[in-house]
Amino acid sequence: MSSVETQIKVKLPDGSLKSMEAGQTGADLAKAISEGLYRKAVGLTINGELSDLYTPLADGMEVKILTADSPESIELLRHSTAHVMAQAVQKLFPQAKIAIGPTIDNGFYYDFEIKDHALSTDDLAAIEAEMKKIAEAKQRLVRYNIADVDKQLGEFESQGEKFKAELLREHRDHNPTLYLMQDKEGKTVWNDLCRGPHLPSTGLIKAFKLLKVSGSYWRGDEHKEQLQRIYATAFWTKKDLDEYLQRLEEAEKRDHRKLAKQLDLFSTHEEVGPGLIFWHPNLATVRDCIENYWRAEHRRRGYQFVYTPHIASEHLYEISGHLENYAENMYSPMDIDGQAYRAKPMNCPGHIMIYKSKLRSYRDLPIRMAELGTVYRYERSGVLHGMLRVRGFTQDDSHIFCTPEQLEDEISGILDLVDALMTTFGYKYKAYLATKPPQSLGTDEEWEMATGALERAMIKRGMEYEVDAGGGAFYAPKIDVKLFDAIGREWQGPTVQVDLNLPSRFDVNYIGEDGNKHHTVMVHRAVLGSMERFCGGLIEHYAGAFPLWLAPTQVAVIPISDRHQEHAHKVAKLLESMDMRVHLDERSETINYRIREAQMQQTPYMVVIGDKEVENGQVAVRHRRQGDLGSMSVEDLAAKLKKELDSKENI
Repeated sequence: MSSVETQIKVKLPDGSLKSMEAGQTGADLAKAISEGLYRKAVGLTINGELSDLYTPLADGMEVKILTADSPESIELLRHSTAHVMAQAVQKLFPQAKIAIGPTIDNGFYYDFEIKDHALSTDDLAAIEAEMKKIAEAKQRLVRYNIADVDKQLGEFESQGEKFKAELLREHRDHNPTLYLMQDKEGKTVWNDLCRGPHLPSTGLIKAFKLLKVSGSYWRGDEHKEQLQRIYATAFWTKKDLDEYLQRLEEAEKRDHRKLAKQLDLFSTHEEVGPGLIFWHPNLATVRDCIENYWRAEHRRRGYQFVYTPHIASEHLYEISGHLENYAENMYSPMDIDGQAYRAKPMNCPGHIMIYKSKLRSYRDLPIRMAELGTVYRYERSGVLHGMLRVRGFTQDDSHIFCTPEQLEDEISGILDLVDALMTTFGYKYKAYLATKPPQSLGTDEEWEMATGALERAMIKRGMEYEVDAGGGAFYAPKIDVKLFDAIGREWQGPTVQVDLNLPSRFDVNYIGEDGNKHHTVMVHRAVLGSMERFCGGLIEHYAGAFPLWLAPTQVAVIPISDRHQEHAHKVAKLLESMDMRVHLDERSETINYRIREAQMQQTPYMVVIGDKEVENGQVAVRHRRQGDLGSMSVEDLAAKLKKELDSKENI
């Protein structure tokens, strides 16, 4: 073979070509570039795909050497740490059988079947200690192609590794691989069925934490084996790990389910069923304030409010396509006079019925319908989560019926509304333009029209956005808005969809200037999403400390003793006459106790009245965050509160 035939060329991220010997690996490439890069290299991307550092390279590949500073490398770290965890579990619990261990947002998990043992917090500490030994041993992670699948199946079955065996049977024709964990002498001490990729050595794993244990089922099927799942995370440095754990601790304090008990906000009940929320007076007050604000903002923008039934004939959902495409999320039919009815999973068919109740002209458009409409969707019990994942919820739904020429302006109006509401609630946000997926309905021209209108509306606003290529629904492109809360977590936010499907299915039309019928353009949008999820997120965003305009109790009036009660009543009555939500606390508890309790209940303002205040006709004012604000007249206090209410300040 000539020297030319043994040479290959790979392309580096800067566009340059690097000549190498055929059969050389990513590690060889890193060393050829620089000794420093070789020492820091942890993996590769080849043609954009994550790969092991020691993957042999071929001519024409586009190769990027990854270090701990490369964003892509965190997945290699976490995937490899998951294997270290599984090895540690089987060392401490030889009866444990391993299932799967994928990476997830901010970490990873691994599922185990451990007969006759429930993992505890003490076990997690022991597993962590064993993991540190494995990391310090600098075991190599070596990819091994399974040449004889039947032989490997026999080994798994003899070891009782039934989950591995099931996966191998399923993937026997997909070039299955093992990852071998080898000690310094090259002896394999553990292995797992995995497609990889991984770090070259466990010695690179230095900062990890096992977080919690929960139950799970094999393949997520409650009819199959029950497993124990360990959630964990890993970072390249202890500093990054500590910062993440601090964020987790803060998130735990903000958990809306925990705060719901402390602040008496909502409940669920076994007698009623999971995923169905009971709004207590405190949170119902918050919701009422949000809904009033929502209605006022919509009214200013020309929306008309509608109400639609909670159930409808199955025939409606046959036309809409929900029975065909969404039946698994709908509840079973109920028989009414021999006709099958369903609880509604969406509000859009109802709004279409209102639109179609009479003939529409182009002069009538746009028509903007809005409804706080309650819908019902089946969610598996394992994914229900407080107010964030429920089975019955109220959407702030709106459907706009317009002509193609009006579409861009309507989208701009929605984006104005999104900005107004999200800014008021103190959310920063980011937008994504989700474009045509591989499988879709409608013509290319329709998709181009709809996608172009969405994009032009964002550009015209100077709005930053990313393109989510192929991320649109099968029937429509959309704008997805992600919200960032007070501690930087991302939440699903507003969505705007241009529907190319339902107007055709329902023959939603208008009479144009030419006297002919034309299909109406239909825009779906939700700004808050569901009231349940939005309020659950808002509890965590504010850590239960709602701003004055939303707070269930806005002012606590606290007389020091009985002789101060008359003045306290006058103050409370004045504030109530201004539509303030006031709690007059006349209990015989100490003043410090009552102030502390108002503080614990996150009451924005505490008004304390003693001899001095009665004599001067004033009140002593405390703020839950700013502390003592000094004495002021009741009129000055009322003016201060009114200003804060009118501006909807987030303090």
